[in-house]
Amino acid sequence: MRLTVLDRGHRLPARLFFGFTGLVSRVPMSDVPKTLLYRPDFFGAVFLDLSAKAMRGPSFWTAGEREYLAKRTAERLQCPYCAVTHTELVRIAGDPSPLRQELLAALSFLDDLTPPDLPRDAAVDALNVSLIWQVVNRLANAFGFRLLPGQLESGTRSLHRFGYRFPRFLTGPGEGSTAELRRAVLEAPAHTPPELRRAAAAGDAWGSYAATVRTASHRITDEDVERLKHDHTEDEIFEVTVAAAVGVGAALDHQEKGLEVLGG
Repeated sequence: MRLTVLDRGHRLPARLFFGFTGLVSRVPMSDVPKTLLYRPDFFGAVFLDLSAKAMRGPSFWTAGEREYLAKRTAERLQCPYCAVTHTELVRIAGDPSPLRQELLAALSFLDDLTPPDLPRDAAVDALNVSLIWQVVNRLANAFGFRLLPGQLESGTRSLHRFGYRFPRFLTGPGEGSTAELRRAVLEAPAHTPPELRRAAAAGDAWGSYAATVRTASHRITDEDVERLKHDHTEDEIFEVTVAAAVGVGAALDHQEKGLEVLGG
């Protein structure tokens, strides 16, 4: 990964968890958990709760259909890491092919946000899946997630088996709601001021960096992040990148526009 803190900057409970699971599976922890369990009070706790609800909570969609929606989101945002991961999760959770008409309608709705021929709860559930993976895809691209040997098989099996949930001793309390996600990432005290994170959420921070994370995260390079390190700490880069991935014009904005189409 492009930020050292996401590899080696975790608190003791997370380090112990990574070590234990590595001994059991003989595979090092993959980049998504390492990112979401880094400073979970800032972002990960709320986001992981949202993820578990969206991907394995009660839903109009089967687990396999939700994984298919996630895969298509990764393809749309040009995130190879997530596309490969969710292709495997589709296989594990249950390939929904041939796709039922409702799923085709949901895919079209997520692409263009025009009124779908779907029950409202089905459309909202699809938006919730999209929200999660729009954030993760942007972070994966910006932070340079990579799959090491064995991680795809081990990580996807664990995600499916445990329903995207991690032990509370790793995350602490985190009530998964979009309002709480917005508050935690854009308003709560952190290394960077809220004004900077709100600007990043709107794509207006650190030259073109925040805007690129928001609209074309696949174009972020190692060199882009290395240049930022000359003027900013890794924690500051982490916070600004998360804010850009979550914020206006990105994941939350897409969901809010979708809900407006559905009538609020």
